Amino acid sequence: MTAIPNDVRPNVTDPNNTASNGPDRLDEATIADFHGEENLTRPRSEAPQDYDLVILSSFGGPEGQEDVIPFLRNVTAGRGIPDERLEEVATHYRANGGVSPINAQNRALLAALQEALAEKGPNIPITWANRNWEPYVSDVVQNAYDEGKRNILVLATSAYPGYSSCRQYREDYGMALEKLGLEGKLNIGKVRQFFDSPGFIQSFADGLVLGLKDVRTRLSEAEQKAAGNGKIRIMFCTHSVPTSAANEAGPRGVDYEGGSAYVEKHLQAARAVLTRVEAVDPALLDDVEWELVYQSRSGPPSMPWLEPDVNDALEAIEGAVDGVVLVPLGFVSDHMEVKWDLDTEALDTCDRLGFVATRTPTPGVHPEYVESLRQLIAERVAETASSTDPAELEANRGGVCGGKGWFDACNPDCCKSLRPGSDKARIADYAGDTTGGTR
Repeated sequence: MTAIPNDVRPNVTDPNNTASNGPDRLDEATIADFHGEENLTRPRSEAPQDYDLVILSSFGGPEGQEDVIPFLRNVTAGRGIPDERLEEVATHYRANGGVSPINAQNRALLAALQEALAEKGPNIPITWANRNWEPYVSDVVQNAYDEGKRNILVLATSAYPGYSSCRQYREDYGMALEKLGLEGKLNIGKVRQFFDSPGFIQSFADGLVLGLKDVRTRLSEAEQKAAGNGKIRIMFCTHSVPTSAANEAGPRGVDYEGGSAYVEKHLQAARAVLTRVEAVDPALLDDVEWELVYQSRSGPPSMPWLEPDVNDALEAIEGAVDGVVLVPLGFVSDHMEVKWDLDTEALDTCDRLGFVATRTPTPGVHPEYVESLRQLIAERVAETASSTDPAELEANRGGVCGGKGWFDACNPDCCKSLRPGSDKARIADYAGDTTGGTR
């Protein structure tokens, strides 16, 4: 098994708030018997193809006040949530003129990727589609087919494994093909989850270096400190999901650190970020501890979700640290959940508790992040792939989290919900043998 990176600084992630498909934490007592997803023997890379279009695929967001409720109806379709409940969430968007920042951020990323592809290849057009707002996936797929495209590669703006971050995108396109009657007429593949890509990790490391320097400078100038001990807590923040969804993340029959593929990959990414910060200046991590926390949960209080919530985690360290750095590790751009849940609610909590605090940037259009996305596209396109052999492509992967990277095509049961009616049409299904391999 590929060695799992050691903590470079103490990890105080609460082991009582994990999912249940694996050990709370890897240590000397558990690692000898650990058989995680890294032991799966099935291929991870597919042979490159002559793709003729890339679609940057995202969540979507409203573009004005009149769009807010229709957009939220799309997001919550099938859940029977009345408009008065949706209006509670709508206040976050209405405070921003009814406009979600995610659309402008996706347009900026699209432009950056277009420039990168034009400069370094592959020579392939790229467009944009959304799950919950215009331009809708079905419309973009139909337009592509009408323009003669027959082999499409989807790049979703989500880095980690999980239902809403991976499988649901596969379903978006599978159901679009089914709805449009294009099954067998149009091939659609998907770029793998990129939590371990060098540029993704480097963008967070760069932001964390600046964030730690900022907090240390402000602490040195502060007349009064929350604890007076100089300690700093790094909170790596990601979107909470129901514990049931966390348990379902990844292929079946696999143990994961933290009990879930979703949790494990965030822990691995956090370690990779800290390793790069330590390489820049080890002193930046003096008197620093870190943990993985969650945000943006929804649904009834009776439904268990991954915890702790970032605000609860902040309350728990009142009087124990002087500074806090919030790192939005689960997000690729400064969209509404980052701007509201972290920049508004979490930083307000920090202020109330007396912490000197900052929130570091998301990748956005960080040059190294854009380059990593370009490389992920290039490894799938015949024109620019380093090999035509899937085994060589897998060996050439440049992941920085200590593993083999995610799958170009996922197992049919990967991230599948156990709820009735969850077996929907989808793209990027692995057709080979998925049995065995976890020893």
